[in-house]
Amino acid sequence: MATAGALETGRGAALEGTGAWTGEAMEVESKPNTSFPTTTMPAPKPASSSRKPAHVSKPKTRFEPTVSQQIQRLFKTLYAQIDGGHHPSAIKTCDKILRLAPGDDDATQTKLFLLLTTDQPRAALELIDSAGGESQFERAYAMYSLQQREEARKALEGQEERGPKHLEAQLNYRDGAYQAALDIYNDLLDTAPTTEEHADILTNIQAASTHLEFINTTFLRGLAAVGGGAQLEDAPPPMPVASTSAIPAPAAAVPTSTPAQPKKVKLPKGVVLGVTPPPDPERWLKKSERSTFGTGKRRKGAGGGGATQGSSVDAPAASSGGGGGGGKKGKKRR
Repeated sequence: MATAGALETGRGAALEGTGAWTGEAMEVESKPNTSFPTTTMPAPKPASSSRKPAHVSKPKTRFEPTVSQQIQRLFKTLYAQIDGGHHPSAIKTCDKILRLAPGDDDATQTKLFLLLTTDQPRAALELIDSAGGESQFERAYAMYSLQQREEARKALEGQEERGPKHLEAQLNYRDGAYQAALDIYNDLLDTAPTTEEHADILTNIQAASTHLEFINTTFLRGLAAVGGGAQLEDAPPPMPVASTSAIPAPAAAVPTSTPAQPKKVKLPKGVVLGVTPPPDPERWLKKSERSTFGTGKRRKGAGGGGATQGSSVDAPAASSGGGGGGGKKGKKRR
């Protein structure tokens, strides 16, 4: 019995060590497994952080230049147009500048100069009036271009610059005051003898001097040669001009131009002039309309003398065969 009890005791211990169910509730102590080393795995990154964000293109913003930048560009264009002689286009550019900057002095003066250069005096006067009417020299020049000389003289009163002096001398020349024009030109030549207008001033001085010489010298000499006024009144009237019928007619003018040479005719190849017979003049007509139609060879099968005296019978054709084939007809040739 002792042995049996020991067996039971050992069995219970074995069962308790193996954790087998013995019919009673057992508590199993969990021990960590130390047979393999424990490693900690890193936590996975979120999917959004692993990919780069898609490139989003920003909307293009259009660069709008400021008003001052636009005016600067237009002035550059205006300079190039004036330098190239494109005056109508330059006037349009001045209008664009004045729309952006109304009352701009540089654009106004440039447009006024261009209007006078392109012979538009009425438009220049309108621009002067709209700008305040301070450009008196330009007003005088526009009046001079419109043949309004009195108004031009009034606009030049009190101006002593070279430009107004030139215009005043030109007005005196147009009105016949050649001495006054000559004095102004001499004054301009003495004050600035090396200017660019030196050649123009010399030309105007020569023209005014020529008119003065004619009035003061040539014309008076002609009157002195004819006689005084009393002598002209006492002189008999001149004889009437003889009739033109008594004057012989002038000889016919001999033509001096050389006669035109006859045009050379190019002959076709193989044609010798004077040897080759000329072409038929009726070659362009139909054969039935030609004068030689029906007068050539007789038609095939036409009889000789009609049904009157006898008839001409053609001789039978000789047989092509030998002596034995005399009775057979030969084949008809086509």
